[in-house]
Formats: sequence, C-alpha cells, structure tokens
Amino acid sequence: MTATAVLQIAYYLIILLALAVPLGHYMARVYTGEAHVAQRILDPVERLFYRLAGVRTDDDMTWQRYAGAVLWFNLLGILAVYALMRVQDALPFNQSNLGPVVPQVAWNTAVSFTSNTNWQAYGGESTLSYLTAMLALTVQNFMSAATGMAVLVALIRGFTRRSAQGIGNFWVDLTRGTLYVLLPLSCILAIVLVSQGVVQTLSPPVNTVLVDSSASAYGKGLLTQIIALGPVASQIAIKQLGTNGGGFFNANSAHPFENPTPLSNFLELESILLIPVALCFTFGAMVRDRRQGWALLSVMFLIFVPLLAICVSAEQAGNPLFASLGVDQHAGDLQAGGNMEGKEVRFGIVSSALWAVATTAASNGSVNAMHDSFTPLGGLVAMWLIQTGEIVFGGVGSGLYGMIVFAIVAVFIAGLLVGRTPEYLGKKIEAKEMKMVSLVILVPAAGVLIGTAIACVVPAGTAALGNPGIHGFSEILYAFSSTANNNGSAFAGLTASGIFYATTQGLTMLLGRYWIIIPILAIAGSLAAKKIVPPTSGTLPTHTPLFVLFLAGTIMLVGALTYFPALALGPIAEHLLIAAP
Repeated sequence: MTATAVLQIAYYLIILLALAVPLGHYMARVYTGEAHVAQRILDPVERLFYRLAGVRTDDDMTWQRYAGAVLWFNLLGILAVYALMRVQDALPFNQSNLGPVVPQVAWNTAVSFTSNTNWQAYGGESTLSYLTAMLALTVQNFMSAATGMAVLVALIRGFTRRSAQGIGNFWVDLTRGTLYVLLPLSCILAIVLVSQGVVQTLSPPVNTVLVDSSASAYGKGLLTQIIALGPVASQIAIKQLGTNGGGFFNANSAHPFENPTPLSNFLELESILLIPVALCFTFGAMVRDRRQGWALLSVMFLIFVPLLAICVSAEQAGNPLFASLGVDQHAGDLQAGGNMEGKEVRFGIVSSALWAVATTAASNGSVNAMHDSFTPLGGLVAMWLIQTGEIVFGGVGSGLYGMIVFAIVAVFIAGLLVGRTPEYLGKKIEAKEMKMVSLVILVPAAGVLIGTAIACVVPAGTAALGNPGIHGFSEILYAFSSTANNNGSAFAGLTASGIFYATTQGLTMLLGRYWIIIPILAIAGSLAAKKIVPPTSGTLPTHTPLFVLFLAGTIMLVGALTYFPALALGPIAEHLLIAAP
C-alpha cells in the first residue's frame, strides 16, 4: 500500500472511533431508560406511540413472546411492501407513470428490505414510484435496523439478568431504537448530504437537451436525456446508518445524485460502520464491564484491517496480465495506477476498496464501485467477509449478536480443553445454548452452499450468467453468500430478476435472517433464567489479548473450513489463473 492509502485508512478509523464511543454509551442509556436529556424531549412522542398501539412498557416478554412479536411484525412488513409494489400504478407520487412491479421481483424486494438485506433485483429509478421508495423501502430501512438492535439488546439482557423469565419488550426496544437513535441520526445526515448535492425532491424526472447528440442501440439519433430525480437523501441516510444498502438508483452509491463529492463519500463511509462499532460500547456499558465491548471490537479490527490491506494492495497492484504486456499500472502524477476498472475516478482505488471492505463487513451492501470488476483477491476479501456471517461489525445489532455467538463457541472450546464447564459473562454455557449456537452458524452456511450447488446444476441458474467459467461460478457463490447472510451487494453479470433467482434468494434471505433471530432469542431466554456464577481462578477471562486472539482464530478457522472448497473453485482459482506466468 502507498503512504497516502495508509493515512486515508488511519484517518477514517480514528474518526470512526471518536464518533462511536459517545454514541455507544448514549444507546446504552436509551435502552436502559436513562437517556434523561433525550427523554425530556421525546418522551411525549414515545408515550403517544405506546398509547396508540396499546403497548404496556412494563410487559416483560418471555423469549417465545419476544420472538413471536418479531416474526409477526416482520411478516406484516413483507406483506405491506409487496402490496405497495403491486399496486403502485394506482397510487399517487408516481411521476413516471410506472406500472406494478412483477410478482417475483415484488416478493424478492419485500423480503429483502424487511430482512435488512436490501438485495435489489431491479433498477430503482426505472421500477419504483416515489411513494413506494418512501413508504415501503425507507420505512423498512428503519424497521429492519431497529429490529436487529432490539434482538441484540434482548440477548444482552440474557447476560445481565438472573433467574428471570423475561428478556424485555420488543415494542419498547423497537420504538426506542427508531425514535432515539436512527431517526435523529438520519435527519442530521440527510441534511448534510443535501448540502453536498444529494437530491431530495418530489419533482418529476427532468428531460434535458444533450450537449452532444448520440445514437441509440438502433442507430436512432438522441438529442435529449431523461434525468431521474426523487426523495433520495432521506433514503440514503438510513440506508447507510441502518446498514441497509439499497440504493435509490440502480448505480447505488456510485451514482452522482446519491454520492456526489469526496465529502459525501467519506460521511457515508463513516455512517456504514458507525452504529455497528458503537454497539460494542453499548454492550460493554450494559453488561457493566466496558472491557468486554473493547475485546469484541478488537477482534473485529484484528480481522478487518488485514483484509482491508489485502484488498487495497490487490487493487493498487492491478492486473498481472496487463503487467505481462508491459502496461504501466504504477500510481503516479498522471495516473491513478492499479485496477481502475469499474471504479469512479472521483473516488479512486483506496476509497473504493475501503468502501467494498466496509460494506461487506457491515452487512450494508451498498457499493461505490463494481465488485465484479475487482481483482480476484479483492473480490475474495469482500466475499469472505460476507461468508463469516457478517460478524466483523456486521449489520446493526445482528453483527454483534453474531460475534457474541462466536465468543460462546470460543469459551466452549476453551472449556473442553481444560475439562471445565464454560462460562461467559457469568453464565454457564451448556448443551441448550450450544445447540442454538450451532443453528446460528450452520443455517446461513447451508443456505449459501446448497443454493450455489443447485444454481450451478439447473438450467435456470446458469442461463442467468453473464460470464462463463470460474468467474460465473464466483457470481453465483457471491449472490447466495450475500442473500443468505443478509448483505445485499452483488457481483455484476448475474440477472437475478427471473423467477429462479428471485424465488430462491428470497428464501435464503428469510432463512439467513429469521432462522438466526429465533435461536438468538432462545439463547437470551435460557441465559436470563440462569443465576450469575461468580468468577473463580478457573474462569477464562474474556477481555484479555489472549482471548481476542483465540476468538479471532476461531472465526478464521470456522470460516476457512466452511467455505475454502467453494472459494478454491472461484476467486482463488481465478487468481492463480491470471497470476500464472
């Protein structure tokens, strides 16, 4: 890496930590009802919501009731989004007179945005009306993010409570996460993005005269161009802060109306990881041991930074095949150097690679460059980060509860090594917890590998490929990795709007979201019912550098054993092929 790249990454991470520490402690106060300043302002609104919905704040739910509330709420969200997309032609704010979305794409999109995946099998500006974008997608951006945070808080209560049957109230957690955290942050970010040129309007698309005329694919002269507009900034703010990633435009964050300047690019990059990082400090504050939050965050950085270095270095090194032809790919005063294919010139290689690694680490899925055009090693980094289960930062809430699951695995393995019942944060980890942990780890992996295998052998799966051979396999593997782990980004070249991919990936999104949430809440309920065991000389400290290394090694080992054979057939084989002399 160049010195400029190192400085840019260091500056990004320092600002990220500076913002995340106070936000994390603030969120801890929000969920414990101790954010007194914010409550003086927003408490009347919060109470009004409870009164209208008939919610009792003192109703402490068992994990089964909590899970039921999550599932029913999300099911209603899926149905609402699907219905809005199917009848959008009969609703207002349809400035381009767009017709109803076809059933398979409406189903896929409804599941995608409700599950916080935000996989897009459509072009936003040419498919959705303004009302659908606002009322269906933007609302679900808030609700899906708040759901992930609520499930995390319920799991944290499992560690902090003793001999309890309840793990909190989902409706209260959902409301507080939205009202006190997501909504204020999104309003601030949206205003700043508007100042940078991100569009925010209900005006219809503009038909403008071209400076130079061009010809269509049919040879007909073109004198004008339709420029799509819309309520963009409001969706982009929560798209990034909620680790959603679904763009208003088909080009996502590479589009100049979504991400026009280097400053908007930097702010959106910060917002992608802001809440996932801050939640580590929320966790430390709520379990009353801030070292625990720092330990989990250290594991995330220990994995994230080396992978980021690999991705940046691979992109800056460029294509070995070009080097063999004598093409100069070195960075200099007159050129960016490296692999600039599929990247915006205004962002460059470092910012593009940083975005790709951050968005796949954070279950965000937005892109400011085309991952399909990355070098095989650069694409491998993005793909493997998704395949770890989106736990290196991960989605808001979901990333941290996934990391806690791996922490339970680590203490369980350590307990087996010394012949002692494992404990984590004062709670014994026994057979029931490990069965649920197994589901959390194995279900998404099964969705990825089984889905990829089926797609590779059925004609409907291979017919949608834009590239043959190794790279085509990588496109399929990336697609199922993205949907099963609720990321939402994609390699280009795979047409995912057909019945086969729209249906199968909708199912993998459901599998990867809700078959994880249910075991997580079951773990929370089991832990909450247990007494807290005082630490002894045989208790494994879970805040030390040794445990950080042990946990990072556990994650790397599980990821390698699960996905290495598939990766060897895709990006690894492609890298070896182009690197061969």
